[in-house]
Amino acid sequence: MKYTSVARSLHWLMALAILGLLALGFTMHDLPFSPRKLQLYAWHKWAGVSIFVLAWIRLAWRVTHRPPPFPATMPKPIQWLAHAGHAALYLLMFAIPLSGWLMSSAKGFQTVWFGLLPLPDLVQRDRELGDVLQSLHAALNFALLATLAGHVAAALWHQYVARDGSLDRMR
Repeated sequence: MKYTSVARSLHWLMALAILGLLALGFTMHDLPFSPRKLQLYAWHKWAGVSIFVLAWIRLAWRVTHRPPPFPATMPKPIQWLAHAGHAALYLLMFAIPLSGWLMSSAKGFQTVWFGLLPLPDLVQRDRELGDVLQSLHAALNFALLATLAGHVAAALWHQYVARDGSLDRMR
């Protein structure tokens, strides 16, 4: 049994978008201040807001469409770990864009989605809070990298070691 085509499409779309956004975020961070860097930051914000919106759509789909069951041969502790890993991924898909939005607000840079829709600042300008939120945003992204590595490693283990068909549910 497979996930629905909508769930599979959202999974792979978000996987590509998140990986691209991570690459962009790490790349733009170390660039010298320039108009190019400002443009990359704007694109990063646009993509972050888009992922935030997609995460809500994905969560709504997940709540209204039961995922396929795990293979019968999968031990309960492994199933629990899979649920915990998925919960962590969902939490991070919401927490990271929100921390970025909060950080931008605190640093005094309004987020404007695709250059058209100004989003409200979530907090007042506060340099110290902005620095704390910047550290939080970075830490959450490193947590995402670790969680994604575990997710991919588990998928590959199920496919090539356990050979239990888990990965087929998302293909």
